[in-house]
Amino acid sequence: MSDGHHDDGHGHGPNDHQPIGHHDEDTAAWERRSAAVQTLLVEQGLFTADDVRAQIEDWESRTPALGARLVARAWVDPGFMERLLADARGAVRELLEIDAGVPELVVLENTPAVHHVVVCTLCSCYPRAILGAPPAWYKGLTYRARAIADPRGVLGEFGLELPPDVEVRVVDSTADMRYLVLPERPAGTDSLREDELAELVTRDSMIGVARARQPSLA
Repeated sequence: MSDGHHDDGHGHGPNDHQPIGHHDEDTAAWERRSAAVQTLLVEQGLFTADDVRAQIEDWESRTPALGARLVARAWVDPGFMERLLADARGAVRELLEIDAGVPELVVLENTPAVHHVVVCTLCSCYPRAILGAPPAWYKGLTYRARAIADPRGVLGEFGLELPPDVEVRVVDSTADMRYLVLPERPAGTDSLREDELAELVTRDSMIGVARARQPSLA
């Protein structure tokens, strides 16, 4: 598929079967570079250490709970789901009263026939404003390469086995385009309140490497 979308028909190379859940060396290298750049900019007076701390505190207040609220509202309110899928930035402002923080945010709905998975093959672009900081594995080279080459294999390592007739669509985030997966609502949750539904929504389910929790596992 084009425009940042990939199907699961790609081949794979000899290094495609490395485990996903570890902190890759490239991630640590980027963290060291980021710290060095920050020090340089503070020394040049472009901002202060207090500015940095304030920004860090703001970003640390952003957690997957914000995205979970979006998903839960969409599950119980068809009108909101329609707005979320059509204009995600507007829906974020409507419900969370914050800015999505990126030029374009797209929400993709998982269905019994189609399952979406998000990756950023170039770096680690991620909807931080509504999910917080990305997990280490999302930033690592292993996931970034294998999510494209062998998405079903990667999902299997996360414990998600999809039926063969489910289409897997891998979407590639960029600096201008971020994605959020709207997971399927678990069966047997019709009687749950919206806040109880939000507790079923995990960060991984909004990246697409897992399903939402079943009520008994929440």
